[in-house]
Amino acid sequence: MNEFAQLYRALDETTKTSRKITAMREYFSTCTASDGAWAIYFLSGRRFKRLISTGRLREWCASASQVPDWMFDECYGAVGDLAETMALLMPEESTGSTTSLTDWIENRIRPLSQMSDADCREAMITAWGDLSAYERFVFNKLVTGGFRVGVAQQMVIRALAETSGVDAAVIAHRLMGTWEPVPDFFTWLLAPDSGESDSSKPYPFCLAHPTDGDEATLGNIDDWIVEWKWDGIRGQVIRRGGQSFVWSRGEEPMLERFPELVQPVAALPDGTVLDGEILGWNEGGVLPFSEMQRRIGRKTIGKKLLAEVPVRFVAFDLLEENGQDLRKLPLSERRQRLDAMIAAQPSNSSIMASPLIESDSWEDLRRIRESSRETKVEGLMLKRASSEYGVGRVTGLWWKWKIEPYTCDAVLVYAQRGNGRRASLYTDYTFAAWDGGSLVPFAKAYSGLTDAEIREVDRYIREHTLEKFGPVRAVTAELVFELAFEDIQVSKRHKSGIAVRFPRIARWRRDKKPEQADSLETIRGMMRKATSPGR
Repeated sequence: MNEFAQLYRALDETTKTSRKITAMREYFSTCTASDGAWAIYFLSGRRFKRLISTGRLREWCASASQVPDWMFDECYGAVGDLAETMALLMPEESTGSTTSLTDWIENRIRPLSQMSDADCREAMITAWGDLSAYERFVFNKLVTGGFRVGVAQQMVIRALAETSGVDAAVIAHRLMGTWEPVPDFFTWLLAPDSGESDSSKPYPFCLAHPTDGDEATLGNIDDWIVEWKWDGIRGQVIRRGGQSFVWSRGEEPMLERFPELVQPVAALPDGTVLDGEILGWNEGGVLPFSEMQRRIGRKTIGKKLLAEVPVRFVAFDLLEENGQDLRKLPLSERRQRLDAMIAAQPSNSSIMASPLIESDSWEDLRRIRESSRETKVEGLMLKRASSEYGVGRVTGLWWKWKIEPYTCDAVLVYAQRGNGRRASLYTDYTFAAWDGGSLVPFAKAYSGLTDAEIREVDRYIREHTLEKFGPVRAVTAELVFELAFEDIQVSKRHKSGIAVRFPRIARWRRDKKPEQADSLETIRGMMRKATSPGR
């Protein structure tokens, strides 16, 4: 456990990619196969569901550390992280654990979910006493389901590749899909020849960079394949060994959630892997993502919802054909093969090829892009015709040229402390727009300000607090910010009557007074303008 806690500390205390990779490589080179498998499990973003309610943990920790509830709340408010607060409050009685990470997980963490309250309390207090302060912090993160550390999947892959000598693309592929954190998996993952592969495994996804705003620098437009940037669920369709699979980019199996894809996927030639997007699509064409959201998260879809929000898989790449990996071929050739395969499917199939956009100049393409909202898409995708299908974001291959976001001016009305390194600062903001003579909250945003601006806003919030509602502060409504967001939808759940998608702060409007902020009617007008017929 100590070695894993020290790895977490090394990763958490640096922002340098090289140091993070070195720390992981050193860990993987010396750990046991069982500990290595669990470390990969957590570092790749997987985690346990919360094993114990936060209320019980707070109660037990406060009691064991002899801290009154009000003081625990004050400490939690200052630290901003429950796992860290509990680790710091408990008296340090151990210099560290010599027990392995695997033993802690199998014998002291997993059994917690099956214990009575009394046994669970005793087990937690004993565990806190057996660990050093930092080990307690990591242990608490695992128990609460809040384990996160600042490493991207690509960093983990690079560290494993450098440890094993296996190509990073091979490691990335082996990590896809479902797997269990057992010693055999760790050994198989790092083996030069892994033997048989899982037929259900998707390929690592190739991702796009946003353009820098000057598309003319990309050269001749004829060197690029242009498609719409769809607003759906990215996924891979797999037909291998007489079995069908649909995987999300987040590596979740999705075929059961979309029954209208079962027969079309089964009709594909064996040894086929398609990359594309799952979209709501009816006889009128693609549906807004808000309609798709009605189906997301539901394991069982009723007949009414199936009829109202049918889906299609819009394919834009062919990664495997007749069991042959095509990713090294130029996109232009992969696309030709994709079109031929889709053309051979029944005309009523729910799998279609993404339409290509023809244009003879960047200026003409810019005009086409401006029609994105009318087409219910997010903009354009620019893909180099000669490109291979890369792993992750490979600069220069694929670019996303999104439509300009909606923007409005809004007033800061509520604030809450952030998490982690921002736990002592008010960084989570609620913004309001005018409705008649009242300010009505309609959006929350957490990003967009510089560190200096965050500190300045934090001072304002502390000096202009009107009321406190638990961790939330109501502030004097004076600060105006320009917000940017991707979409606007009618919402019956919100008092404002609208919901905005991906709100973030575009800039601080120091030049505006609160009465100059926008109204809800103005924001609703943006929505009506974007969806009005004939535009």
